[in-house]
Amino acid sequence: MSAAKLLRIRACNRVELLYAGRICKKSCRLRAFVQDAEESQPPNRWLVTLIIVSLAQALGTGGISLVYPFLPLYIQTLRDAQFISPELLAGLVIGMPPLVASIAMPFWGRLADQYGRKKMVMRALFGASIVLLLMGFAETALALIALRALQGLTSGIISSSMALVAGETPRERIGFALGTLQVGLFGGAAIGPLVGGVLAERFGFQVPFLFTSAMLVLAGLLVTLGVRETYKPATDSRLSLSPLQMARAWRGILRTRGVKTVYALRFLNGFAQRSVMPIAPLFVMALIPGAMAAGASSYAGLVLTVSAVALTAGSFVFGWLGDKWGFRNVLILASLMAMTFYIPQALVSNVYQLLVLQALAGIAAGGVLSAPAAMLAKYTDLGDEGSVYGLDASVTSFSNGMAPMTASVIAAMFGLRAVFAAVAIYYLAILLIGAQLLPKSKRKIFRFSVGAAAGS
Repeated sequence: MSAAKLLRIRACNRVELLYAGRICKKSCRLRAFVQDAEESQPPNRWLVTLIIVSLAQALGTGGISLVYPFLPLYIQTLRDAQFISPELLAGLVIGMPPLVASIAMPFWGRLADQYGRKKMVMRALFGASIVLLLMGFAETALALIALRALQGLTSGIISSSMALVAGETPRERIGFALGTLQVGLFGGAAIGPLVGGVLAERFGFQVPFLFTSAMLVLAGLLVTLGVRETYKPATDSRLSLSPLQMARAWRGILRTRGVKTVYALRFLNGFAQRSVMPIAPLFVMALIPGAMAAGASSYAGLVLTVSAVALTAGSFVFGWLGDKWGFRNVLILASLMAMTFYIPQALVSNVYQLLVLQALAGIAAGGVLSAPAAMLAKYTDLGDEGSVYGLDASVTSFSNGMAPMTASVIAAMFGLRAVFAAVAIYYLAILLIGAQLLPKSKRKIFRFSVGAAAGS
């Protein structure tokens, strides 16, 4: 090989190396730029996520609750409904989703920790939109009940939203964030039944299902396009979906100080909040004169709406107070207030007294709802939010399914007014368990003893 040719080859190699070095530098600069951009997210990004998820949850829960006013009537119009009693049909079609969800929720929570919480919110919203759309075209009662069971299987809007927000929010703002999330939850749940009743009355039973499906799709698009999740799913064996690995992980979660107590509080709170719903129309009808009996359903709807709106306001206010006072203190105060306002409801003589007491009790109930949720977030290790809130959703779903049945038995055995006394007892149990078993807050706003609460 000639010397000239060898020099040309060496020159070409130097040019190639120089060019490759420049490309490498540019690539490194680009990666650094992207990394800096990801790390320099605005400090209030969590607030944007909170607003979007709260709005999506309002649309989602509003859409799902939209069908409750007419669902027991709709199922009686379907084929084979005449072979089953109306009471049993109503119980099955209302109670099936939470009972099935109580089994499915922990698995969805586990998947949230493995694949991301945003994906689970999207799955729940888009999945529910498909199932509820199909309900509008059900031809038999059994088909509708099966679809309701499928709805419970694909559910998880609330738990996945809570896990997503809890994972994105600074620890010192957890109370405010989860309280705001409850505003979206109960705001939608308060408005949904009113809208559903009007739509069913004006356009028939099928249109509300179409409307609900559209609301859920819109909520899913909001989360898909508006939320940027910073959580990086883990890939270790700790997140295996095998039953043995999941059982070990859940056992570890339950060993965390305070978690089992919070789950017990959430279970009792589900009974306290859902017990009045099945007996409200009957109790209102018993309170109003015979000439006003035709408006019993309107008054019952007003009672439930007032309670839901008050609950929404209470969740927001007590969530904010919890960041300042400590959530144990807030739980004790709110449960004491709720118990105090539920006792006289067993003695009311007209609807207006019931409305006022339901509003006051609803505000207090908002604190009982938001405080344990915030405490659960504080007790949860980073990366385990999905599993923790999946178990939480399982507990609350089971109590939500059992509470109406238990209330019906109490009403049948002891009368309608006994249900309000039972709810007061539930709140008393929450107060005593929270005061004695929860880790004490460092913020001592007021002194409290279990003996004083029990009246000793």
